[in-house]
Amino acid sequence: MAILAKTIEQDFDADGEIPEGFLFASIKNTGAQTATVNGVPLEPGQAKSYPFIGKGQQAIPYQVNGSTLRILYTL
Repeated sequence: MAILAKTIEQDFDADGEIPEGFLFASIKNTGAQTATVNGVPLEPGQAKSYPFIGKGQQAIPYQVNGSTLRILYTL
């Protein structure tokens, strides 16, 4: 059986984006500064997710602002 989806889990300390077409994503701010995810502040210790909605989602930008984000997403 072919692999249909790939899950990536990684810590990021530089600005970037979750790529277009992702199916699910979870983001936690594991650092000490407030980060910004999709234009919304994410305080240290807070987490948010983008659930599976039946199709790929648009890219989600993030700015770490000196913090670290642990991001898990499925393509």
